[in-house]
Amino acid sequence: MAPPSRTFAVLLGIAISAISFAQMPPAAPPSSTTQPAAAEAAKPSDNMTGLAAVYSDKLAGHKTASGEVFSQKRLTAAHPSLPFGTKVKVTNTKNNKTVEVKINDRGPKQAGRVIDMSSAAAAKIGLGKHSTAPVQLEVVAEAPAKRTK
Repeated sequence: MAPPSRTFAVLLGIAISAISFAQMPPAAPPSSTTQPAAAEAAKPSDNMTGLAAVYSDKLAGHKTASGEVFSQKRLTAAHPSLPFGTKVKVTNTKNNKTVEVKINDRGPKQAGRVIDMSSAAAAKIGLGKHSTAPVQLEVVAEAPAKRTK
């Protein structure tokens, strides 16, 4: 018997994926202040690209979605879905400068943006206070597991 053709193998893989996807329960919409479901959590190898921006100075001293008080001096950032505490390497694709930040807030809400960063983090990648830059995000450490009593 001859081995199956490559086309057949590809079609079989697509069919299996479609069946698996169809059997998945619908995902609940993410809340702006809660952790994403485990299925939504990014893995350390996941990469994302888009625009980065800097937090407004008006937010300094206010609580973030994680409950931490926001400071422009800390290397922190907002991402729409990564779990709080996730460490992300942000690379400015124009100059290849990088910084590692901790996700502690939700956002950005502007189309095309993938991350909002503190002034300290933005400065490390050459991003001015009132500008944006194309960036690549790489999850380098997943959020630590929460302790239960």
